[in-house]
Amino acid sequence: MRFNLPIAFLFSLLILLNACAPAIENVPGVSLELAEFRKKVISDLSYNLELSIPEDAQEPIPGTISIQFQLAENKVELPLDFRETADKLHSLTINGQETSIIFEHEHILLPKELLQKGSNSVSIEFTAGETSLNRNPEFLYTLFVPDRARTCFPLFDQPNLKATYELTLELPSSWNALSNAPLLSKVEKGTIATWEFGTSDLMSSYLFSFVAGEFEMVTRNVYGVEMTMLHRETDQEKVDRNLDDIFDLHKASLDWLEEYTGIDHPFQKFDFALIPSFQYGGMEHTGAIQYRASSLFLDESPSQSQLLSRASLIAHETAHMWFGNLVTMDWFNDVWTKEVFANFMAAKIMNPNFPEINHDLNFLVRHYPRAYSVDRTEGANPIRQHLPNLNEAGTMYGAIIYNKAPVMMRQLELLVGEEAFQQGVQEYLETFANANATWPELIDILDRKTDSDLKTWSEVWVNTPGRPHFEIRTSTQVIEVIQTDPSKTNRVWPQLFAVNVLQGEVNQDYEIISSSKISGTQTMSTLSEYDFESIISNSNGIGYGLFEAKISDFEIWNNLDEVAKGSLLINIYENLLEGNIDPKTYFEQLKQIIQTEENQLLLNLALGHIGTIYWDAFLPEERDAHSVEMEALTWHLMMEQTEASRKRMFFSTWQSIVLSQKGLEQLHSIWNKTTTVPALPLSENDYIGMAATLSIKAPEMFEEITFAQLANIENPDRKRRFEFLIPALSNDQQARDEFFESLKDEQNREIESWVLSGLRYLHHPLRENESEKYILSSLELLQEIQQTGDIFFPAGWMSATLGNYSSDSAVETVRRFFTEHPDYNYQLSLKILQSADMLFRMNKIQNQIAIN
Repeated sequence: MRFNLPIAFLFSLLILLNACAPAIENVPGVSLELAEFRKKVISDLSYNLELSIPEDAQEPIPGTISIQFQLAENKVELPLDFRETADKLHSLTINGQETSIIFEHEHILLPKELLQKGSNSVSIEFTAGETSLNRNPEFLYTLFVPDRARTCFPLFDQPNLKATYELTLELPSSWNALSNAPLLSKVEKGTIATWEFGTSDLMSSYLFSFVAGEFEMVTRNVYGVEMTMLHRETDQEKVDRNLDDIFDLHKASLDWLEEYTGIDHPFQKFDFALIPSFQYGGMEHTGAIQYRASSLFLDESPSQSQLLSRASLIAHETAHMWFGNLVTMDWFNDVWTKEVFANFMAAKIMNPNFPEINHDLNFLVRHYPRAYSVDRTEGANPIRQHLPNLNEAGTMYGAIIYNKAPVMMRQLELLVGEEAFQQGVQEYLETFANANATWPELIDILDRKTDSDLKTWSEVWVNTPGRPHFEIRTSTQVIEVIQTDPSKTNRVWPQLFAVNVLQGEVNQDYEIISSSKISGTQTMSTLSEYDFESIISNSNGIGYGLFEAKISDFEIWNNLDEVAKGSLLINIYENLLEGNIDPKTYFEQLKQIIQTEENQLLLNLALGHIGTIYWDAFLPEERDAHSVEMEALTWHLMMEQTEASRKRMFFSTWQSIVLSQKGLEQLHSIWNKTTTVPALPLSENDYIGMAATLSIKAPEMFEEITFAQLANIENPDRKRRFEFLIPALSNDQQARDEFFESLKDEQNREIESWVLSGLRYLHHPLRENESEKYILSSLELLQEIQQTGDIFFPAGWMSATLGNYSSDSAVETVRRFFTEHPDYNYQLSLKILQSADMLFRMNKIQNQIAIN
């Protein structure tokens, strides 16, 4: 059927339809729909921000911002993000015309009538929001990942609208400051100094940052690269002891990354600030990395694990300059792409810096246990997840993206080939430099460099949660490795790994290519079924999953290499959690291992398993039965060590498990310095830790210990922290109740690392009966915690709450919470289930022990 309409009518209809272009639904946060629309219409974005920051942390911060951008169309209102209250917005000028402010659902709505196709300028006077300013009495620092810049000032807060930033800060004249761009000028006028920074490099809003306060500033030129560091450490010996290593490790990481990527460091400068009680290990702000101070300023005689952790952290944050900052994910559902590259590259960077370390073992013990801690749970999430709104982007973070993803990436590199993989990475960086990319776009590049079907491979590894289970079957001359999917959805995780076979005194690794439910069978002409003395699964530590393991495998411990030993410890522990291994039997085996094992990475792993079994798997009466023997053993092993770092490892374990009167008296005498441990230097942090331990385990001494310890703390930041924690350490139940109640006020949760320490003290295993009542309230607070806290806080909150419980009643509290909240937020449900995994498993283990 054909309609014959006048041309003029058709033209008018088109104009009307164009004028009535549908508006984007205005909802809180930054929806995917809004982000996609703004990405389509906004370009050439820049910000000029001015803030006047008073010395008094209670006074407000006035600010102005000027935003310049190109607009492809002005058919609808344009939302500008600001997650604050309307009273903090004072004036709005659009293209030279002052206008009234329309503020709805965390957005300033810019009227389409005042906008224009092409160049636009928006200026706003406001009072800064403080959710992510982290204001302290003598300093502040911003932390805007993933969508928190909008809690401070108005902007388009999404990762795929990269912009340049110009920043001017008015500060107390005694303060120092650091931001993404170089300092252009500093002008002092009386008690105020104006810091003007230059134009930053192009970057995403979550990478914009500044630090200001009473900081020491150290600038060094390290083989041609100038770096500036801010810090607040008062122990000058500690500073001097660590300074060379900190700067040298940064330079080594830069050199390695420039060589691997073929791209020179892509930004104007490379500085960093060390923050007391920082929420994360580090944050990769372009040109102004932030670190937790204690992660880089190590105490005297650090363990090998601490040295490796510091070097890995520095390498991780440095790698982000290329992976995350130069090339940024398009949307936060792919935040894991920057994290997997940073961790994967950090592992590679470590090799030349620590030639004496077994790096395959280090990769195994750093990544696999943490990845399994989530992937085995009822709340396991895939590496790549769906994200409808940036206000839930913080829930994307966790052990899966930081630890399973690097395991996946190593398997991908093995599949593609190391050289082709590097070429693909270089092409990826060159193609998307100063722009945004998605995981499928990277896979497209790598797919062209291999005959393997990477899209199908990625579908299981990246887009689904969980891990495979492996069973070994043997018959004459044949080893058969069976892969099964515990979810019974017939998935297969293609991967490479090895099994170690012992015949007589001969060990041999056989490579397994597990690309089907039943892997390629391995035929060994020299072996028969009855010659298999032992088979160690995943002996090269590359495979990922739950591998069959038995206590009898320890009979050949001394025949195994270091990686196979590490893999065996992890496999046994995972089988223990599955109910396949008796914890008491494993505990006895671990006692033997720690007496002879020389490798610090393996020793640290074994000591960690001892602590978990001691506190979580044993019933209280079993723990008491083992305490005196374990105290004596760990004390003896500590005293016989000649290397200070190994002595410190045993001291930490001894301090953790000590319960007897004699042991507590020994600890008290070390704390009050009437006894010294030969060749074990102790720091202010060590004495604070001992004071906390004694307050919980010897509650009658609480007041004496905390009063004396507080008086002895010299560093002002550590003193403030200890003052905050004293109520959580108290021997008075009412004081602890009041501390927990105080956490319901957002202002009392501002320094999240302090809060998590306080929760761990409240929920210490010795206080389970008194503290289990806090579990339900903690669950009920979680949504608020997610809305007001930083990205790791919700998981940390639940882990600190649930991590040490095993009772039927605690399990019932968690299960009932889900029953009573059937429509509870999906992502937060996963966080609860992940944190409750040890509760559920230890409850089953203890119930089984009680039955037997």
